[in-house]
Amino acid sequence: MSMEIDEKRKQNSGEPLVSICCLTYNHEAYIRDALEGFLKQKVPFSYEILIYDDASTDGTADIIRAYHKIYPDIIRPILQTENQYSKGITNPSGAFNFPRIRGKYAAMCEGDDYWTDPDKLRRQVEYLEVHPGCSLCFHSARILTVDGSISDRRMRPYRRDRQVSPQEMIDKSCGYPTASMVFRSKLVNQLPSYYTECPVGDTPLQLMAAAAGYGFYMDRDMSVYRVGGASSWTAAEKRGDYEAKQRIYCENMKRTYLDFDKATGRRFHEAVKSAARRTWFLTKVNTRKYKVVLSRGYRRYYKELTGRTRFYITLEARLPRVYGLLSRIAAKTRSGKS
Repeated sequence: MSMEIDEKRKQNSGEPLVSICCLTYNHEAYIRDALEGFLKQKVPFSYEILIYDDASTDGTADIIRAYHKIYPDIIRPILQTENQYSKGITNPSGAFNFPRIRGKYAAMCEGDDYWTDPDKLRRQVEYLEVHPGCSLCFHSARILTVDGSISDRRMRPYRRDRQVSPQEMIDKSCGYPTASMVFRSKLVNQLPSYYTECPVGDTPLQLMAAAAGYGFYMDRDMSVYRVGGASSWTAAEKRGDYEAKQRIYCENMKRTYLDFDKATGRRFHEAVKSAARRTWFLTKVNTRKYKVVLSRGYRRYYKELTGRTRFYITLEARLPRVYGLLSRIAAKTRSGKS
């Protein structure tokens, strides 16, 4: 073990080529997986791990301190003592991690996700190095549910390795796994208002990349995306008045798209308009407004949903009693396993 640590320290003795940006909050059960995934990367270059903990109330910070003690030249932590999200800093990457980047490239990964392929960074950086027109490299991910809920097995935006046009990056039918994204760090040297004012960081970051070039997708699962964690943004959104939160989220995202459209001189106007419309549609899916969801005007977006999602929507809309019975059975099964 000590030899491995010494080798990793020696490998990372120079200036970093890649800065790994990681956000974490109450990820005690998961943060080791994330850190081990970073440290097991087999690359011919140095990298740094910029990890930001927003005053976790569990043992997350202690785990980060332990790893930092072993790898002080690789892991650069910020461990808050007061939660900044509750004070209105809803985009901590831009506030705390991006300004610290030293690498030519930046790689993203949340503290409850993790990398599974030790060659991930090498593959993505090699592509970016020889393709200067590419502004974002990303890949597919395996989905892991932690609350017993039913989910798709993979987050797979496309079906083969390929270039992705700026219009496709804006108007996409499937999200890109956060832990898959690698981009040139100059992209975040100056953050536009549509990034800093957006409630989520992924979408405006992808919009920025679309404005700067094309994307490249690798159809290979090189990370895991965890679904259903108690401290996740999605879980937090579902607490309280979910419908009101979805409405506010939709309004904020609409403003993000409008600001991006203006900032880019309406170069991508049709893609922006469709992306905003899809966001509104998905909030109707999330809040079970199935009369809207199943209407002809949104057929295109409905067809983009997974077969499993369409099945359950149709079942709940057409046969609510059967759906309710199956939901209760599933809930009992999950509680029995926990």
